[in-house]
Amino acid sequence: MKQPLITLLALALLALPGVAAERDFTRLDKDLTPIGAERAGNADGTIPAWEGGLTQPPANWTPQQGYIDPFPGDKPRFTITAENAAEHAPRLTPGMQALLKQYPQHYRMHVYPTRRTAALPKAVTDRVAEQASKVRLQGFGLQDLGGSTTPFPIPQDGLEAIWNHLVRYVGGGTTRTGHSFPVRSNGDYFKIGFHSKRIYAQNVEGAEPNRLFYALGYFTEPATLRGTIFLVHEPVDQVAEQRSAWIYNAGARRVRRAPDLAYDGVNDGSEGMIVTDQVDGYNGAPDRFEWKLVGKREMYIPYNNYKLSDKSLKYKDIVGKHTLNADFVRYELHRVWVVEGTLKPGQRHVYGRRTFYLDEDSWSVVAEDAYDTRGGLWRVALLGMIQYYDALVPWYRFGAVHDLTSGGYIAGGLDNEIKEPVQFNVKGRVTDFQADALRRLGGTL
Repeated sequence: MKQPLITLLALALLALPGVAAERDFTRLDKDLTPIGAERAGNADGTIPAWEGGLTQPPANWTPQQGYIDPFPGDKPRFTITAENAAEHAPRLTPGMQALLKQYPQHYRMHVYPTRRTAALPKAVTDRVAEQASKVRLQGFGLQDLGGSTTPFPIPQDGLEAIWNHLVRYVGGGTTRTGHSFPVRSNGDYFKIGFHSKRIYAQNVEGAEPNRLFYALGYFTEPATLRGTIFLVHEPVDQVAEQRSAWIYNAGARRVRRAPDLAYDGVNDGSEGMIVTDQVDGYNGAPDRFEWKLVGKREMYIPYNNYKLSDKSLKYKDIVGKHTLNADFVRYELHRVWVVEGTLKPGQRHVYGRRTFYLDEDSWSVVAEDAYDTRGGLWRVALLGMIQYYDALVPWYRFGAVHDLTSGGYIAGGLDNEIKEPVQFNVKGRVTDFQADALRRLGGTL
């Protein structure tokens, strides 16, 4: 009688979410892509099969050109407006539907043919396969990551899916300068310049234990913010160690700890429309929310937004009232993982609930619906993807957070009027990311 009972207990254990033995990792790079997306297209062919992604730049391309459109002949299949939104509602987020309703003269969605361009270097996907059966969660913290950039290619709960976004591959080390624009409800806006460097531990000489990445960034404009510098040491296991952050203030000429550079701390220069953990889609410790994996859906999302990269465009052509100029934003039908975060009892955050939509081919958050603590839809984030084809990095071309209450929005990640190209696979030294380095840099800005 004991053996059947043991067998039943074992079967029950295997049925629990999060048990690695239930996952068949041999599916990776077979019916699944190397990081866990469905390789096949959908039933009616509107989502094609993944065939390796976009791995080569256009002929005669140079980085100084910016990321030019490799699909210049593509035309929209149709356009979603406030008038026909109901027809397309099953494939729209609540936030998209709200934008269509609230800004019928400004927000519309040009839907193009779907192109599954996401691709990563083979060394990166090989590491995902090697570590897939080893990575685990302890509480909300990550254990035994071992350099993987997709710890849970076959996720079984919302927290695992969120971790896939948090540690996804974005080039090993990047430096970039970009502009963001807080736009008021009347259409007035101003320009914020920011230079950032984020280098992952494997590219940092002398990296400390339990480090995911080091990040340093500073404002280049306007004059009121220029010279303010931020420094972050991001841990892998955020149960064992919290994020460490510092800020250098040019006026005071001193470095201080910045414990509010996390969670719902309000970002400088954003006019209060974005909080810290909304940068890069979502970032930081996921401990303040309960995470639910709702499932996978076919949805229209901003994708292959190369038209927005055109260096001949001026910001005045792109930054519109209430939202970005819709003629430069490309939407496509893709499968996304839907993950819902609900604020835990006793925890503090300005958002009581948030729904994230993660692109299955890259694990990037491509949209967020953020609700206030009373349950009302408050802010809608849209993050447009491109494949950085020279570096094999699927990452953002723009990010926009719309505040439905104020009628304003903030758009970031634009570099149309910047000559220096983004750099990938940047390397550094741990001494470049210490408080003393902020003081030295502050004296030069």
